Order: sequence, then C-alpha cells, then structure tokens
Amino acid sequence: MVEPAPAPGARIQLAHGGGGTLMQQLIDTELRRLYADPDQVLHDAARLDLPHGRLAFTTDSYVVQPLEFEGGDIGTLAVTGTANDLAMAGARPLVLSLGLILEEGLELALLRRIVSSLAATARQCGMAIVTGDTKVVERGKGDGIFVNTSGIGALEVADSIDPLAIGVGDQLLVSGDLGRHGVAILAARHGLDLQPPLASDCMPLWPAVEALLAEGVRLHCLRDLTRGGLASALQELAAPRGLELLIEEERIPVAEPVRRSCDLLGFEPLHMANEGRFVAVVPEAERERALAVLEPGGGAWIGAVAGGTPRGRVLLRTPYGSERVLVPLSGELLPRIC
Repeated sequence: MVEPAPAPGARIQLAHGGGGTLMQQLIDTELRRLYADPDQVLHDAARLDLPHGRLAFTTDSYVVQPLEFEGGDIGTLAVTGTANDLAMAGARPLVLSLGLILEEGLELALLRRIVSSLAATARQCGMAIVTGDTKVVERGKGDGIFVNTSGIGALEVADSIDPLAIGVGDQLLVSGDLGRHGVAILAARHGLDLQPPLASDCMPLWPAVEALLAEGVRLHCLRDLTRGGLASALQELAAPRGLELLIEEERIPVAEPVRRSCDLLGFEPLHMANEGRFVAVVPEAERERALAVLEPGGGAWIGAVAGGTPRGRVLLRTPYGSERVLVPLSGELLPRIC
C-alpha cells in the first residue's frame, strides 16, 4: 500500500516529539517503513537472534550539511557509514539502531525522502533496522535532522584486522578513485555547477571485503577513507607501530573532475573525504591476488610499508622521483561532510 504524500508545506512540530498523538502519527506514517516488518509491535528494546561467534559493534552520528547532495543524502550516509565501519573490522553487517533528532519546521516531504533512503540503503547493505528513537528540538536548534546509528556485525575472520598487524613489506591498495564525496558536498553546499555533476562515492564496502576474503586474501588492516581522506588514514596506520609508508603518487587514482575541482579551489585530493573507499594492507605475497579483486572496481596498488621510524610517517614519491612527507590536515578542511 502506498502512503499518501505529506500535505504540501507540512512540517515537523515540537508536538511530534511529545509522546502523544502527533508523535504516534509520525511513527506510523513516516518511520514504520524503516522496519522489515512494518506491522511489528514496537517495544523498548529489540530481541535479536544473532549468529553464534564473535561480533563487532560500532556507533556513529551524522550531521552532514546539506542534507541532500549528488549521489545521496544523510540517510544513505548514515547506513553506509555504519555498515562500512563494521566491514573494516572484517564483520558482515547485520543489524542497525537508528536515532533521529528532528528540528521543528523540518518539511515532512524531506523527512520522507530521507526515511526512504535509510530503508533502501539498509536493504542494500543487508542490515535490518531493529530499534530506534525520535526526538524533536526547537526551531533553530537542530539544523533539520541529525542521525545517530549503532551497528552490529558478525566477524568473518579469526585474526584481528587492525594497525598492529601491519609489518614491513606489506602492500597498500585502495579500492577506488578518491575525493568524490568531499567534492560533491562542497559543490552542493556552495552551489557549484559542476558539469557533469559529480556524485558522492557513498556505497557499501562489505561486498569488496567479502570478495577479498572469499579469494583467501589475508588482510592485515582495512581503513575507510572518510574525514581527512587518504592522507589522514595512512598516518593513522603508520603511527601505532612507528612505520614508514612509501606511496607512489602517480599510482593513486583520482577522477579528473575531482582533480580539476581541487586544482581550482586549492585543495589536495588526498585530503578530501570519501564514503565508499578503503585502503587495504596485505602481505606482499597477497598483493596480486588482492589487486585482481579490487582492480575491476577501480582499485589500485599505491605503495608499501618501507621500514620503521619513531613516530611513523608517510612519504609520497612524486613522478619525478623526489619524495615529500604527506601530512594530515591540522584543522577541518570541510566541516560536516558526514
């Protein structure tokens, strides 16, 4: 049954968060569609039948502005972001909790679009939204909508996938071209008319991780390239064990529209945020097998762990043979990109 569209101009009121009739109406008409069974009885906690074994658990909050952008919206972002955090631990995403903080005056038509994105993306990620909460704050106190999520996944690997497993000689690969999400948010926020429009790379990462595991690739570490981009992620990998990562600049895939936009605005593509890309660290013997999995989706080998250094550092070798230290940003390049 197709729900009727919200009345033109209908907006969230404070009473929608008051626990009474309007709140129940909001849940019934807009939010029940999030659940696999919209007729289920909603209770204070979800009872879960999960696979036996080890689980991964993560939580995150999303405050992106604008709420909608080329290639996604805050709903798409919230589900994929949480699912991807689980995937980076080698966990298959299973269930999701969802907290919505709505601002008085939010258009119900916009809320419905975001809820539709949340539901569709959860299905795409193979996750069930099993519990949630909604609050409403006064006009001017919430910037439309904030989203909080927590996710649980089933670990599919016995060994830990984390920076402490990285060693000298390990190889570094990225799963696709970089910088799309940051540029898409920048364009939407400031009304930049990019031609052709550049869409965010927001997408689930578990299918790529699952493919690597299915091929028997040993994964020492995975890291999604969100805030701070590749530069920050690599520094986070180098620091715990004091490693030196040597990256080949000409091997790093950057889409031409991203490169042009960054050149025009004075940004470094390796600092730009991504929402559907990760770096994989694998033993040298696994490099070609991992590359065979990632290359069809735009993945590439970008460098290796060259040695040790007290604090850990990332060196970028230019096409001319010179080297420079790749440092993460000290401040916030683009606030509220996720």
